[in-house]
Amino acid sequence: MPRTRALLASVLVGCGCLAVPDAAAAPDPEPFHWGVASSGFQSEGSAPDSNWRRYAETEEPYRNSVDFRHRYAADIALAKDLGVNTYRFGVEWARIEPAKGRLDETELAYYDDVVRRVRAAGMTPMITLDHWVYPGWVADQGAWDNPATVGDWLANARRVVGRYAHQGVLWITFNEPVIYLQKEISGRKLNPFQIAAMRQHLVAAHRNAYDEIHRLDPGSRVSSNLAYLPPPLQQLTDPLFTDAVADKLDFVGLDYYYGLSLDNLTAIHGATGELWKIDPQPDGLYYALRAYQRKFPRLPLYVVENGMPTDDGKPRADGYTRSDHLRDHVYWLRRARDEGVNVLGYNYWSLTDNYEWGSYRPRFGLYTVDVATDPALTRRPTDAVDAYRRVIADGGVPADYTPVRRPAWCAFADLRTCLANLPWP
Repeated sequence: MPRTRALLASVLVGCGCLAVPDAAAAPDPEPFHWGVASSGFQSEGSAPDSNWRRYAETEEPYRNSVDFRHRYAADIALAKDLGVNTYRFGVEWARIEPAKGRLDETELAYYDDVVRRVRAAGMTPMITLDHWVYPGWVADQGAWDNPATVGDWLANARRVVGRYAHQGVLWITFNEPVIYLQKEISGRKLNPFQIAAMRQHLVAAHRNAYDEIHRLDPGSRVSSNLAYLPPPLQQLTDPLFTDAVADKLDFVGLDYYYGLSLDNLTAIHGATGELWKIDPQPDGLYYALRAYQRKFPRLPLYVVENGMPTDDGKPRADGYTRSDHLRDHVYWLRRARDEGVNVLGYNYWSLTDNYEWGSYRPRFGLYTVDVATDPALTRRPTDAVDAYRRVIADGGVPADYTPVRRPAWCAFADLRTCLANLPWP
């Protein structure tokens, strides 16, 4: 680096202002979890009455999504072919209890077979109990405004956990609770009292579920994956849920998609749903992992979701590919682990394209699917399929790998980068 930058860096290291590698991590106590992820409503199709079945009536037609409900055996085989050892999916409450107290045995048998096939393929099931979807009858009784929903939700959680206990499941109670809250604010036009009630009831449901899961499935691990939001948003949103359940987590589930820095403010496009316009910031995963390891030093971390949307499957204008994105993020994850951050696993979101909460336009899939134009719902591999297969086989990217996307300058997650990652050569 130029003389002035070298001098500045040496001063920063000396004063402890610049991050330097910690001691190498101890040998892994278990194999690293390489996974893929999906959710029920987004991918299953044949959707029963639910809050999101109703919300979708005002959005892009839901159609039959990618029909995981009837193509799950082939999709699980695709995951196995990648070499992943973990498969995240949701068990939809609306599907198995379409009316209060009435169970659908056909749908329960379907989930039984999903779990059986995932395990037969040598993969760990990661089961999400609530991925923002609840039955229509729960919506009619006031949804999360009504304290009775906590009891109803817990009864379903006990049913699902009891059914799949002792099968090595990693349990996720609520997917991204803060974003769940935000989606319900938008979908139901919640007032401040309803917002407060929903937040309180989600916290209560998770805390009780944690204890119930450990009673029914001793030795299993339980979490709720949080959506990473860069500072200062992190400091504002963590108290809403994560901090309130910190003593009821066995690992910190982290969903990382976007960073924020002075040279990359494109995350603002998330407010309009134009996710493909956001410039990825792979090094932000490194800062996010380090930040949450500092915050929860006794808990391991797991990247439950990470992926890149494209605009209806078209290449990005800047030439940055899905395989570039994948390898760059794995590089920064590996660097965090090498510096002592205890990371259990990484899931790519998602195995196939799916219904992105109102639209099929953002495409996240390793396999792309043209829901609107292809009645056969053909799974077509993207360039990231071979890339992920190689990453898994090699246990990461090569030691001499250089990220395609340069580190951010002045990242909000770590302001030391304002001096360390100067935006000139």
